[in-house]
Amino acid sequence: MRVDGRRRAVVESVRPSAGCGRVPVKRVIGDRFEVTADVFADGHDRVAAGLRVKHEGWGRWREVPMEPLGNDRWTAAVELDALGRWRYAVRGWVDRFATWRDELERRVAGGQDVKVELLVGAQLVDEAASDAPQAVAQRLRVRAERLLSAGRSTDPADIGGALDDELAAAMAIHGVRRHPCESPELELWVEPVLARFSSWYELFPRSLGTPGEHGTLRDVEAELPRIAEMGFDVLYLPPVHPIGRTARKGRNNTESAEPGDVGSPWAIGAEEGGHDAVLPELGTVDDVARLAAACRDHGLELALDLAFQCSPDHPWVTEHPTWFRHRPDGSIRYAENPPKRYQDIYPLDFESEDWDELWAALLGVVRFWIERGVTVFRVDNPHTKPFAFWEWLIGEIKRERPDVLFLSEAFTRPRVMERLAKVGFTQSYTYFAWRTGKWELTQYMTELTRTEVAEYMRPNFWPNTPDILTEQLQSGNRATFAARLVLAATMTASYGIYGPAFELMERRPLRPGSEEYLDSEKYQMRAWAPGPEGTLAPLITAVNRARRDHPALQRNDTLRFHTVDNDMLIAYSKSDPTAGDTVLAVVNLDPNYTQSGWIELDTEALGIDPSSPMQLVDLLGGETYIWSGPRNYVELRPGDCPAHLFHLRRYLRTEHDFEYFA
Repeated sequence: MRVDGRRRAVVESVRPSAGCGRVPVKRVIGDRFEVTADVFADGHDRVAAGLRVKHEGWGRWREVPMEPLGNDRWTAAVELDALGRWRYAVRGWVDRFATWRDELERRVAGGQDVKVELLVGAQLVDEAASDAPQAVAQRLRVRAERLLSAGRSTDPADIGGALDDELAAAMAIHGVRRHPCESPELELWVEPVLARFSSWYELFPRSLGTPGEHGTLRDVEAELPRIAEMGFDVLYLPPVHPIGRTARKGRNNTESAEPGDVGSPWAIGAEEGGHDAVLPELGTVDDVARLAAACRDHGLELALDLAFQCSPDHPWVTEHPTWFRHRPDGSIRYAENPPKRYQDIYPLDFESEDWDELWAALLGVVRFWIERGVTVFRVDNPHTKPFAFWEWLIGEIKRERPDVLFLSEAFTRPRVMERLAKVGFTQSYTYFAWRTGKWELTQYMTELTRTEVAEYMRPNFWPNTPDILTEQLQSGNRATFAARLVLAATMTASYGIYGPAFELMERRPLRPGSEEYLDSEKYQMRAWAPGPEGTLAPLITAVNRARRDHPALQRNDTLRFHTVDNDMLIAYSKSDPTAGDTVLAVVNLDPNYTQSGWIELDTEALGIDPSSPMQLVDLLGGETYIWSGPRNYVELRPGDCPAHLFHLRRYLRTEHDFEYFA
């Protein structure tokens, strides 16, 4: 099939774009969404371009004129003022009026007779008037008559206002666009600010009771003021559902439970109910709704664990046996990740003949908890379920509730993690826990923030989880935990901690070479209390306060690394141009020894004058420093605080010769 050869404009390289245009890019409400594209045509005719946008709730597309950046590159931006799905595309066309005006200007400058050209211009303006709104059409017809009159005039100096800026502006909007070319439509997901910037705190409610007593959801409410005071905005709870009794795990993951052992919350389902029920020892479904409301009263969102798996006692095992994969002897195979075995968990069979009924039931689980006020979900092991399932489920939920967020807990291969982000997960756990060296951190953050991955995958850094006690933390000290906190909370806009264990610097492994905690809360209740090293709560509070006070720390796209002549020191900055805010972090990666070195600041990235001094206020310690020029000395003692978190204030001079910083 032949193309329409009259379409001479070309639209290429539309950015942002992900997955060759097949993957939605992600932004948050209030963002300024900037789009660029290459728009050009053959010959010397002028072209014009427009950015077309449409929210799913609008009846019509809207268009924003694009401005030239030079070398055939164009740009435009729109303010994202609605949650949900948007579509956008770039349209380009040969601008007949702009071409005519450009040629006319050169002819006039060359002293040529332009009377016939004025008649051509009158025709172009009159054509535009025929399609313009009535009020505009009337003004355009007046201008067309004026050009027509000038074209018939004997006065060579009369060009009828052909080169007026007012006429050019009107024609840029209302000029007839013949044979425009449009890029393929691209998709954009707009989510709440919490999708980009969030601080997560995880705890096990059952450990909050008095010694020997099972904690409840009401006990969690009592913790909210303390968690909010530390500056967190998401409280995440492991599964709150009834726990199976068959093959229940004992303390420290032993295969035989003793009387009184509480089992793993991820072994979901018992005679009391399944994924839409609450463990009676914790409370009721109404208590979850009450807790979600109480969280909001404290500036927090409640996140629940979404673990699509069942204990052998789950009602679905008998009610829907086809949802599970049976072996030849009729038994159901339990979950395994050799050498790990999970005898207390049955995986769901997503290839079941009744897969559509299974999918509908799982969607119903999410809707059930949303109706109780939960809008954030941490999804357990999503990489063990089909991508198509998540794309469908998240898509259905987002159509109904674009404010709902999903965090992907998938510690697996990079392409799999990226695919989960592409199909709709809001945020993603990452490899941060195992990235410890300067080179590793630099390379990893460059990948996450400076490549196409940044358009659809939002990293959430966790230095520890109930499943992950890294070798670095096991062999570390207070400075190790402090450094990992600062790195997690300032390198990315979203981070989280497995709360009590991190606050109190718990680092006892189950056995050498294992990342499991000794006396893990996954299998028993713990009574947490500060040890000889005290608590990291004051530092956590200071870091979270800096994150809230400084917009620079609430984004990832402006992260830049700065050269330090010591591999045990890492330096990086973030900035927010709109707020005029810049923060510089310097972290000692050695928890045992004082490290010092010279930092070479990238003054261009920081947007500062290398010849002017700067004032640096340490947001963690409160000290103030004056630096001059790009090269400056830093020394960090791990026994104090292993990091500086500097707010940069630039030197200014007023007309009255008064020096100050701002």
